[in-house]
Amino acid sequence: MNKTQLIDAMAADSGITKASAKKALESFLGNVEGTLKAGNRVSLVGFGSWSVSNRAARDGRNPQTGKTIKIAAKNVVKFKAGSDLGNAVN
Repeated sequence: MNKTQLIDAMAADSGITKASAKKALESFLGNVEGTLKAGNRVSLVGFGSWSVSNRAARDGRNPQTGKTIKIAAKNVVKFKAGSDLGNAVN
């Protein structure tokens, strides 16, 4: 499912317009992004939680040349599925 399909499904399920569903989805995504940028965690009980973790700098290898390269440290977003979501897909 892509973003457009999700907006269509949200509009159909809730009986609102596609424009309203798009606005609601973009608001949700913006708030999640802003919270993660601030270094906080987003948790939806039963669905899952998003958090930011720091990945340390490390050495890697260029697969074409075999030469060792430095990979810089960076922040990565992690998602952990909640129990309800995990049970729903099993």
